[in-house]
Amino acid sequence: MTIRRIVPNVHVESAEGMGTNRDFYGLLGFEEVMGMGWVTTMASPVNPTAQISFFTEERTAPVVPDLSVEVEDVDAVYARVVASGAEVVRELRDEEWGVRRFFVRDPNGRVVNVLTHRPA
Repeated sequence: MTIRRIVPNVHVESAEGMGTNRDFYGLLGFEEVMGMGWVTTMASPVNPTAQISFFTEERTAPVVPDLSVEVEDVDAVYARVVASGAEVVRELRDEEWGVRRFFVRDPNGRVVNVLTHRPA
């Protein structure tokens, strides 16, 4: 199983909070690589897998995940998670912005967004 990146997801209360976080992390060298209004992802320009995402809400799932883990084969990981009996918070499905993902709760109660990017 190949893990491509791990991204912390930070819940912010408002669009103003989104801008404040974008400005702060810009000071650390991050640049915005995705902005959908309700979610913004920033990355290092020299190491694009070093990322952080900010959410005002989660528009397609029941909760804002605590972190995201991008894997090579999300279907295989989903099958392993289901077979283990772990709590699936959101079933596996394709999103309109080009990812296939599901949410699972870890042993500490954190919600993990497990995803892969679909081929274009």
